[in-house]
Order: sequence, then C-alpha cells, then structure tokens
Amino acid sequence: MAGYIYLVATPIGNLGDITLRALEILKSVHFIAAEDTRQTLKLLNHFEIKKPLISYHEHNKYESGEKIIKRVLEGESMALVTDAGTPGISDPGEALVKMAIENDIKVFGIPGPTAFVNALIVSGLNTSRFVFEGFLPVDKKGRRERLEALLDEERTIIFYEAPHKLERTLEDLYKTFGNRKIALCRELTKKYEEIIRCTLKEAIDTFKQKKPLGEFVLILEGLSKEEKEKKMEETLSEISIEEHVKKYIEEGFSKMDAIKKVAKERNIPKSEVYKMVLDI
Repeated sequence: MAGYIYLVATPIGNLGDITLRALEILKSVHFIAAEDTRQTLKLLNHFEIKKPLISYHEHNKYESGEKIIKRVLEGESMALVTDAGTPGISDPGEALVKMAIENDIKVFGIPGPTAFVNALIVSGLNTSRFVFEGFLPVDKKGRRERLEALLDEERTIIFYEAPHKLERTLEDLYKTFGNRKIALCRELTKKYEEIIRCTLKEAIDTFKQKKPLGEFVLILEGLSKEEKEKKMEETLSEISIEEHVKKYIEEGFSKMDAIKKVAKERNIPKSEVYKMVLDI
C-alpha cells in the first residue's frame, strides 16, 4: 500500500509559529524533502526531530521527484517543506503534487504560515479580492508582458521580490501603473519586521536612500474606480459611437444590449445611439 505525501507549512521567521499538527507530521513520516536541507535541519534540531533529509529544489525537482514517488509507492510517507512558509507557493512543490496525483498518491496540506497572506492582512489595502503573482519574470519582455496584463486588474496585486531586485521592480511598477499605493513588507514575523505603507514614488525615493534588506512581499493597490473611469473617458474620446457599439457586438453582445451598454457608458439616451447605428 502506498504511503502519503504531506505538504507541511513551516515558520516564515518566528519558530513559535509552527503548528502542533506540523510537528506531529514531521515526527511521524519516514523522511523529509526540503528545498534547503541545511535550513530545515536548523528547524528540526530546534524541535528535536531526527528524520532522514533529502534535497528537493527547482534544479532537481524531476529527478528527485521520481525517487520520492517511488519510495512513497513502496509504502513510505514523506513530508515536503520549503525554506519558509507553505510548499507549493512559488516553489517546486507544485511539480511534486502533480506527479503524486498522476500516481494516485494521496496528498495532504498541513496549514500554517504563508508570507503573502500575512503581508496582505497588515497592508491596509483591500483584502476582499486579491491576485497573487509571485516573482516577476527576470527578462524584460516577459516582465513587461506580465505587468501590462495586469493594467486593468481591480483586485489588490501581490508580488514577491528579492532585495537586490527591489529597486528595478519598483521602477517598473511605477512606469506601468503610475503612482499607486503600495505596502512593502519585509522580514515578516522576525525581529526587524518592517511594513512600509506609501506610494510607489515614495517607495522609489526611500530605497534610493537606503539599501533594501531581507525578502519583500509587495502589496499593490488595484485599479481604482477613479482610474477606471478616467481610462474609460480616454477610450471613449478616441472612438466613435458606432465603433463603440461594434466593439461590444464583436464581444458577443446583441445589438440592443450593445446599444444599452454604450448609452449608459456615454450617458446619452438609447434612442440617440440607436439612430446612429441603424446600419450595423
């Protein structure tokens, strides 16, 4: 009978944030796979847990993953941990989960700390709707395309960033989104935890004066109602009423629904729009 795979969330800084269930699982499994075995060993030693450790990271995820799957199919249970936080979030744990599902192996998530959730709830920005983007692409083209795809995103946007890339990322965000509000959260749950709530321009100025230290979670304000209305006005000034109606018809709206939508957006009577688009 096959064993199980447990995705065990571990502290993102403060070791006191480990859960009782996480400790129970780490003590009970046959072996533990870790992104950085040296980092995980510190955690295990702190809680006096002695278990075989194997390496599982981005550069060996398929080779190591196959070995893990083989052992689990033979009856062993294992725990996967990341350096800090929840495995599978911006790390290779996602690949192991897919391999496990393909082999009918049961996977269990053991809840615990996640950096982006902790940052979001203290950011002061909208928490009711948000989108997690993780790390941006390094190459210019991929980065530009990713950011441009988020231009009309109304939800709060969350990024991860390393300290040596922070200044470049802030500049790119400012160029793409303008001077929106942002919360920069670093060293979460640690001794020097810091939350900087400001605008993108203020953030850029801040880190021109001091060197960024620690891993960052960036919580960026989504497209505001005011920004959305301004963009709509700019768009409407560039296209005719007829083009506006055609645009919605091409998107799948009926002619009458398109007319109603255009009349509402332009704040003019439906009858006026109807007369202008009789030939469509």
